[in-house]
Amino acid sequence: MLLEHRGGRPVVPESAYVAPSAVLCGAVVLGERARILHGAVLTAEDGEVRTGSDVVVMENALVRGRAGHPAVLGDAVLIGPHAHVNGATVEDEVFVATGVSMFPGAVAGTCSELRINSVLHANSRLEPGTVVPIGWIAAGDPAELFSPDRHAELWEKQRDLDFPGTVYGVPRGTPMRVIMARQAGFYEAHREDRLLD
Repeated sequence: MLLEHRGGRPVVPESAYVAPSAVLCGAVVLGERARILHGAVLTAEDGEVRTGSDVVVMENALVRGRAGHPAVLGDAVLIGPHAHVNGATVEDEVFVATGVSMFPGAVAGTCSELRINSVLHANSRLEPGTVVPIGWIAAGDPAELFSPDRHAELWEKQRDLDFPGTVYGVPRGTPMRVIMARQAGFYEAHREDRLLD
């Protein structure tokens, strides 16, 4: 399904494939031979989504472009099922496994691997060739790897990455009621989306 959003329209080259149940919404530009599989959503909220060539976005993955943080996928990238790439850059030849989460301002360096259910935190940069193990968290610039049992150490690194400021534009400690009122207002723009032929 192709949707116009905020005046932006998807661009799909003839060599690309978009499954009938996939969604491209807004300023989404696919590279040559891109493959967007069933249930995947590529949505340019108020920032672009761009893919390189020979990219595969698997079933039920989400790739979201944001203002100040477009979602950019390099050449020969795999985005696994149920992965979440939100305002992040994925350089060439990166493997993003099932259930991975990447947040705004994150950069996965060339030939890196993010294994099942791993996380690349906001404003964090993964060096080229780095492997993030299953379920681990990468945070910082350059990213340090944390196993799930090192939460206290991770929090020391994570606090300065400004997740609420980067993702929601609010200081840490802002009440959820305020954040969600802003989010509901922001996503109201989808009421004006237009289905394209």
